[in-house]
Amino acid sequence: MAVLVYIESSKGKIKKTGFEVAYYGSKLATSLRTDCVALLIGKTEDPGSPGKYGVSKVVHVNADQDLEFDSQSYASIIAQISGDNNADTIILANTANGKAMTGRLAIKLEAGSVSGANSLPELNDDFVVSKSVYSGKAIVKYAIETPKKVISVMGNTIQPQIIGESIVPQNVTFPIASTTLKVLERKTTEGITPLPEAELVVSAGRGMKGPENWGIIEELASSLGATTACSRPVADSHWRPHYEHVGQTGVAIRPNLYIAAGISGAIQHLAGVNNSKVIVVINKDPEAPFFKAADYGVVGDLFEIVPKLTAAIKRFKQH
Repeated sequence: MAVLVYIESSKGKIKKTGFEVAYYGSKLATSLRTDCVALLIGKTEDPGSPGKYGVSKVVHVNADQDLEFDSQSYASIIAQISGDNNADTIILANTANGKAMTGRLAIKLEAGSVSGANSLPELNDDFVVSKSVYSGKAIVKYAIETPKKVISVMGNTIQPQIIGESIVPQNVTFPIASTTLKVLERKTTEGITPLPEAELVVSAGRGMKGPENWGIIEELASSLGATTACSRPVADSHWRPHYEHVGQTGVAIRPNLYIAAGISGAIQHLAGVNNSKVIVVINKDPEAPFFKAADYGVVGDLFEIVPKLTAAIKRFKQH
């Protein structure tokens, strides 16, 4: 029985999360002593590249078509390909698309499922999957006892490593059935790493005093190659676009580094960022709640500290 990983692409390019699930699936397949099969749907550049991350086979469905994502039809394709390849474990990224399909696939395949896995399964006597709960305050472990399993994996759970070479994909034509879902409008951002995929994030809150001061945050993010984010009050005040809002009611992220400037650290904000590997807090209030969750804290005026931090990073990169 094989492991099947669905690899997402955007505008024909494989997403960072796609390579993460490819590597995750290959590591799991090695532990299970089976093969890892990757599935791509629609036009995709370099479709054989998942082979670099341990995948032994790539199935490319409708490689000549530009397709709009539809959770109903895509879930049907994944279920069909899993059967054709004798796959009993299906791995997806825990993105908006992955979340939309995890439950559908579990129902179609009569499979046990876990959304938001944050590590490789434990394979002793059972198949045990871990995930964060209660806004990251606890870890719960689920034993999946069904023959078929569906798992969506949080971004940055595993750092993909090149362990193989590109392979020639197997092209398959699959009829796309019409569904009740209709895409009325699609809004996307260009030129930045989306927050759910970002490894480095620089965020700021009401301590910025106004949108006109945001340049120092953007310059710090640029020096690090990071994505910018903000707290809810900032987005609600229209200082920054709502897609940058991180927190319980915004985007939940899991970067390797999260820098927060001028954010007090309310529980609602922490719920969306406390799975970050390293948290750095800059705030002039030494009693700010965020310091309790921080790995590193700087007490001081962000308008003095952030430019100095940016300058230090630029000097470091010059050497």
